[in-house]
Amino acid sequence: MFRRILVANRGEIALRVIRTCREMGIEPVAVFSDVDRKALHTRMAYNAVSLGGALPRESYLDMDKVIAAAKSTGCEAIHPGYGFLSENAEFAERVTKEGLVWIGPPPAAIRGMGDKITSRRNMKRANVPVVPGLTDPVADADAALAAAEKIGYPIMLKAAAGGGGKGMRIVRSKNDMASAFRTASGEALSSFRDGSMYMERYLDEPRHIEIQVLFDKHGNGVHFGERECSIQRRHQKLIEEAPSVVITPELRKKMGEIALAAGRAVGYENAGTVEFLYSKGDVFFLEMNTRLQVEHPVTEMVYGVDLVREQLRIAYGEKLGYEQSSIQPRGWAFEVRINAEDPFNNFVPSIGTISNLRAPGGAWVRLDAALYRGMEVSLNYDPMLAKLIVWGPDRMSAIARMRRALQELNVGGVRTGAPAALRVLEDERFQRGEFDTHFLSTLDLSKPSEGEDLIVAAAAAIHRHLLARRKALGTHAASRNAWQARSRARHTQYPPHRPEVAHAKEPQP
Repeated sequence: MFRRILVANRGEIALRVIRTCREMGIEPVAVFSDVDRKALHTRMAYNAVSLGGALPRESYLDMDKVIAAAKSTGCEAIHPGYGFLSENAEFAERVTKEGLVWIGPPPAAIRGMGDKITSRRNMKRANVPVVPGLTDPVADADAALAAAEKIGYPIMLKAAAGGGGKGMRIVRSKNDMASAFRTASGEALSSFRDGSMYMERYLDEPRHIEIQVLFDKHGNGVHFGERECSIQRRHQKLIEEAPSVVITPELRKKMGEIALAAGRAVGYENAGTVEFLYSKGDVFFLEMNTRLQVEHPVTEMVYGVDLVREQLRIAYGEKLGYEQSSIQPRGWAFEVRINAEDPFNNFVPSIGTISNLRAPGGAWVRLDAALYRGMEVSLNYDPMLAKLIVWGPDRMSAIARMRRALQELNVGGVRTGAPAALRVLEDERFQRGEFDTHFLSTLDLSKPSEGEDLIVAAAAAIHRHLLARRKALGTHAASRNAWQARSRARHTQYPPHRPEVAHAKEPQP
C-alpha cells in the first residue's frame, strides 16, 4: 500500500480522505491556501504545504503548485477529492507523467464522460438509454429552434463542457428559445470557457437517481445500488437518500447493469457515479461523474463500505476481491448538505465567522465537517460547510433521526440551509415518497416559521449571555483558558498545528 499521499483539496472532503489514510497506515499530506492556514485539514494531516493565494485559481487549481507539493514531500500518489481538479483530464495526465499515481479514473475516461456530447455518443454506441436529444452541439439559436422541432418541447439547454447547474435553461416554446440560448451560452462561456450547448428533451416530473460504481484495474466492476438526489434547488442537491422509494429490486439490477456498461464503454477505473433521470417507470442516462460524489456517505451507511478505502486499494492495483452478489443494502440513510446560505432569501450565500458550534450525536449519526469556532466563511469557496448523515432500519426511522439531528445542530455566525431541509423532512408528501426535482419550489420559504423564529431568538439570547459572562470573568477566565489550552496540548492525539513545508514552487524547466 502507499506510504504517503497528497490530498489535493480542502474542507470536509480533505478530512474525509485524511481519516481513511490514517486508518490504513498511510501518511496524508495536505495543501492549503492563505485563507485555509488554520483549517482543520492542515492540522490533522501528517504534513501540510502552503500553496499561497486566497482564490482557488491561485491555490487549489494551480496544477504546478499541487504537483510540486506532492513531489517535495515524497508523496507517491494524489487524491483529488471532488471539485477543483478532480475531473480535470489534463491534471490526471500530468500527475502520471510526473511518476505519481492518480487516485481516480484514466484521463481518457474523464474526457469520454466529462463532455456531455461525447458521453452521449459513447452511451448510444454502448446501447445505454439516453434522454432523446442531440449528439452534436448547436451553434446558435436558429439551429436550436430547428432541432427543437424534431425533439419536441419542452427542451433543456445544457452547457456541453460543465455541470453544477451552470449554463442550463428550460425552453417551453419557440418564443423563448433566442433569449434562453443567449443566456445559457453566455453563462457556459463564463463558467467553463466554452459556450457550446447541447439539447435534450426536458422531463417535466423527473427524479434524479444515481448509481455508485467501482472498477478495478483487472476488469472487475460492481455497483452499490442507487441514491435519490431529487431534493434540489437550481440543480444543486440539498438532501440525498439511499435507497430510493421508487426503485424496485428488479429496476435496481437493471440500472446497475446499465451503469456498469457505461463505465466499461470508456475503460473506467476507480470510483464513479452514473446519473439517471427517472420518469414514469423509465430511466435515461444523464451523465457520469468521474470522481467521488459529495453524497457518497449514504451509500457507505447502507452498504457498509468505505469508498475512499476502495479508491486507494484500486489505485494501488489491488483487485476488488468481491462479487456483485455479495453486495446487499441494509436499512436507509439520508444526507443533508449544510450550506452557508439563507433559505429564506432565495438561498443567497451567507458569510461571517463561526461563533458557536454544536454537533449532533447519538446512534447512527455522522457529521462530515471541517468546522471550528473562529472559522471565517467567505465567498472564496463553495458554501458547503458540512454534511449531516444518518442511518435507520427503515425510511421513516431514518427521517425521524435526521429531524432530531438537524434540531440539535447549531452553527452560529452564519445562516445555513438546515431549516429548509427540516421543512422537506416534515412534509407529508416527502414522507410518502411523492416528490420530484421540483419539490423544493412547492414549499413556502419566504420566511421562517414561528417555531424557527423562536429557536433563532433563543440561540441569539444565549450567545449574548455567554459573551457577557465571558467578559465579566475577565482575568480569571483568561488564566483558566490558558491552563485548559496547556492541558489539551498534553493530552490531544494530534498537535494543534503541524509544521508546514516551504511554499510550493513551480518546477523549473
